[in-house]
Amino acid sequence: MDSIKANDSIVHFNEKCYQSINQHIKECNFSKIFVLVDENTHKYCLPKFLKNLETDKTIEIIEIESGEINKTIDTCVGVWNTLSELDADRKSLMINIGGGVITDLGGFVACTFKRGIAYINVPTTLLSMVDASVGGKTGVDLGHLKNQIGVISNPDLVLIDTDFLETLPQEQMRSGLAEMLKHGLITGEVYWNKFQDLSKLSLDDLDLLIHESVIIKRDVVEEDPFENGLRKTLNFGHTLGHAIESYHLSNPNKKTLLHGEAIIIGMILASYISSELIGFPKETTIDIKKLFLSYYDKVIFEKNDYPAIIELLKYDKKNNHGNINFVLLEAIGKCKIDCLVNNNVIVDAFEFYAS
Repeated sequence: MDSIKANDSIVHFNEKCYQSINQHIKECNFSKIFVLVDENTHKYCLPKFLKNLETDKTIEIIEIESGEINKTIDTCVGVWNTLSELDADRKSLMINIGGGVITDLGGFVACTFKRGIAYINVPTTLLSMVDASVGGKTGVDLGHLKNQIGVISNPDLVLIDTDFLETLPQEQMRSGLAEMLKHGLITGEVYWNKFQDLSKLSLDDLDLLIHESVIIKRDVVEEDPFENGLRKTLNFGHTLGHAIESYHLSNPNKKTLLHGEAIIIGMILASYISSELIGFPKETTIDIKKLFLSYYDKVIFEKNDYPAIIELLKYDKKNNHGNINFVLLEAIGKCKIDCLVNNNVIVDAFEFYAS
């Protein structure tokens, strides 16, 4: 597959990954190399990666605990301290091998340590390949509030080796699929229709869909790198989805949801709201709900969950001037940004999801 230029970064795929990183390390003469992993990528992904790395530079492995619950400033402090103790300098290279938690947090650590060192992302989950690989968003959560702290900073390279997907459990694959489904809804029926029957997809088909998803996100981000307009469309389903994810993360009586599981709910809710407020076809909303719930288990919400989730909407990063701004659909491939939504309509959307 062809490499994809994305602003100041380049995304390489499969066999080109290791050719590109070895050439990059040779050309840049880094002083030391630091590799950030969690316990899973340390075991399942790091051995293959190191086997293909050609360098005589000192390599230090830094491991953090996996999971969204560890995507915090406290974890960053631990990594910053470790870098300092291991004599990292401004000519060091950081390589982040893992899912979105590793690449978001590792990127943030790299671009703030000594006011910025070079870094490379190696996304190993489907979600991080199609979502976190492009756009330069780095950062951490603030308590249970998603992605409140961070900066936009692009890695030198992004390396997508789809062999790493063989190490993933099915629920992690479904989590990544949610972002690809979103790309279909916001860009048009040609890509959207490819997901109507996943049983017919081969592994080669999946590689091509990942490549296409990266191009979709790249094209949006290049036109609007700082999320002033078009890039907001990538947040379809995320306003309520992030609130649902945060609510489940902070509530001990609720099962923690993977990002994609929460976003699927958010997209069903946003589709319903779109049909109520801006004329998105109701039959298409029903079709979306039916398709999504054929891939994902339904989550049970109690009526007293609604106010708590709605309260969390005030922390959404798209908000401004006290307004909670939704991304809605007028049609598949046609988004409307900065939409205001009454709380009663949100409650009705939850009832539609539950019905």
